[in-house]
Amino acid sequence: MLLLAAAFLVAFVLLLYMVSPLISPKPLALPGAHVVVTGGSSGIGKCIAIECYKQGAFITLVARNEDKLLQAKKEIEMHSINDKQVVLCISVDVSQDYNQVENVIKQAQEKLGPVDMLVNCAGMAMSGKFEDLEVSTFERLMSINYLGSVYPSRAVITTMKERRVGRIVFVSSQAGQLGLFGFTAYSASKFAIRGLAEALQMEVKPYNVYITVAYPPDTDTPGFAEENRTKPLETRLISETTSVCKPEQVAKQIVKDAIQGNFNSSLGSDGYMLSALTCGMAPVTSITEGLQQVLYLLMGNQMEGDLSSFRGLQSSGMH
Repeated sequence: MLLLAAAFLVAFVLLLYMVSPLISPKPLALPGAHVVVTGGSSGIGKCIAIECYKQGAFITLVARNEDKLLQAKKEIEMHSINDKQVVLCISVDVSQDYNQVENVIKQAQEKLGPVDMLVNCAGMAMSGKFEDLEVSTFERLMSINYLGSVYPSRAVITTMKERRVGRIVFVSSQAGQLGLFGFTAYSASKFAIRGLAEALQMEVKPYNVYITVAYPPDTDTPGFAEENRTKPLETRLISETTSVCKPEQVAKQIVKDAIQGNFNSSLGSDGYMLSALTCGMAPVTSITEGLQQVLYLLMGNQMEGDLSSFRGLQSSGMH
């Protein structure tokens, strides 16, 4: 009887995987697509732009520093696969003025066509103990990390819905899945992105527009190097428990998940397990994702149960 039940379960899972492609989002074709990347002058953003360019996309890079943008443009153009591809650079602060951001997006669409994929990668990290951080730090991180994703997304969403095609990527962080010592300002701004993405996916799914939230681990970028300069000891020790990823590796996974229309994008076994413990009621875009989320919840409940038992033993004096 047990073997029969196991066989039925395996057959059911296989059936779901076979049927899933029929109802999952149609993959976005990058050849000829217009991809806008904010924060695209360095780090993960630049690597995402390169990855999309390698697949035939037209790129609009948006960042504040014009010199870095022009340098990134040269690097990206080295990876062209045809002579029709274009890399457009626009210097603007995406977190300051929505009207300015909207005008920039209009300029990009006039030159390269409607935006097929928007990657919100502009952001920064600052760490410190809660009482040591200036109030302005909380305001600044919420402005850059959260509003810096809201403004570009708001500028492209209407056209995407009208065309009934589009992808919007929000680059959060593993610190946007759970709060960490020293990241009271940073984690909060990255958690806000997840709330925005979950609500927005519910609104735009009927229009064939799909949202992806990426939760990259510590990644070897200029921003990470700058962040390490001021990390409290406790935050640094937590960070050192995992390895630092290459931005190219992170970019490939994000682009892959965005093309497929996956809501969650994580990297490696650590990222997978963290998603298992924090998936909550996140939207699903396929039967496969739904099944995975059920398994995530079961795994999470089991791990929480084991942790509770361990804590019970501790409280009773059994170590």
